[in-house]
Amino acid sequence: MKTRVVVTGLGVITPIGNDVDSFWNGIKNKEVGIGPITCFDAADFKCRLAAEVKDFDPKAYMDNKTARRMERFSQFAVAAASQALAQSGLNMEQEDPFRVGVSIGSGIGSLQEIERGCKKLEEKGPSRVNPLMVPIMISNMAAGNVAIQYGMKGKCINVVTACATGTHSIGEAMRSIQYGEADVMLAGGTEAAITPIGIAGFSALTALCTNEDPKRASIPFDKDRSGFVMGEGAGVVVLESLEHAKARGAKILAEVVGYGATCDAYHITSPAEDGSGAARAMTDAIKDAGITPEDIDYVNAHGTSTHHNDLFETKAIKLALGDHAYDVKVSSTKSMIGHLIGAAGGVEFITCVKSIKEGYVHPTVGLENPGEGCDLDYVQGEGVNMEVNYAISNSLGFGGHNASLLVKRFCE
Repeated sequence: MKTRVVVTGLGVITPIGNDVDSFWNGIKNKEVGIGPITCFDAADFKCRLAAEVKDFDPKAYMDNKTARRMERFSQFAVAAASQALAQSGLNMEQEDPFRVGVSIGSGIGSLQEIERGCKKLEEKGPSRVNPLMVPIMISNMAAGNVAIQYGMKGKCINVVTACATGTHSIGEAMRSIQYGEADVMLAGGTEAAITPIGIAGFSALTALCTNEDPKRASIPFDKDRSGFVMGEGAGVVVLESLEHAKARGAKILAEVVGYGATCDAYHITSPAEDGSGAARAMTDAIKDAGITPEDIDYVNAHGTSTHHNDLFETKAIKLALGDHAYDVKVSSTKSMIGHLIGAAGGVEFITCVKSIKEGYVHPTVGLENPGEGCDLDYVQGEGVNMEVNYAISNSLGFGGHNASLLVKRFCE
């Protein structure tokens, strides 16, 4: 008998809200969190827009000394984890700390500290590099800092699969609980890579949108889509075994019932053209859940607003769901918050949980004319009030990484 895994807490830091209620209100209001880059002078860059987190104060979640020893991506993770823990009602003083783990990934870590370190090295020599450069820069420090902050001594891992990081992190946390390695896992993703080298690097790859109209920049599945918009933030959830959640009287928000993970083994940046790898991740998640494709109500697409991703993901959905693909609602949260890289899967998983709880599927904002080959129901215009019993969240990462999570309305 497979251990059932449930969601009991949610936490987010996003470009349209720094807590779940603000974020969800932004989603319902079709708020676009994209604007001119303010964290550095982007005048000489081809791409001048990003989806920045606004008004974030780390001191709301930690003291000054702790905040100074944490980079932005780690601060986001601790903040989102704090929110998720508060909602879950989990009391660490009543838990065996070795049975509570962390699976929070970052695709990149701190590019800011790398930039500062390289500048110091070049201008002042090796002796002037920050002694803490490495421990605050490396991507596993988000998970490490969350564990330290809350005294979680169980399994602590950092999955790094680029844009699929958050989804893999939640999937691996689910497996850890199913295999009896933990009773509780804090899981998700975090990212803060809106920096000169981050924007320059993705621009050189011609992956970023250069349109300077925030409303026409991140437009997944649209014929005029031209690249993704870099975002930042974090999405963290509390997962626990159903038995553990019920024993402590937790309020259950949803159940995670399926996880699929594959690799295209095709190209370092482009998904497989036939969508076969992403499709297999979806069908594996469906099989894991013990349901059929016809049971799926909603697909939260990776939907990056790049030509290849949106076309090939559309093919993948049709391959995985067959004729039912045309009856399913498909939308991209990135149309409002941009691409949060390693945090995308965490925030989009939370969007699926909220869609189930609230009976609402948000539109793909900015989608006016679907591009060639993009012929599914991407929820144009207004959102849809509907019952959502099963939702799939997809993430596809550079390197060919594919991950799908299947979330279910909880029932006894």
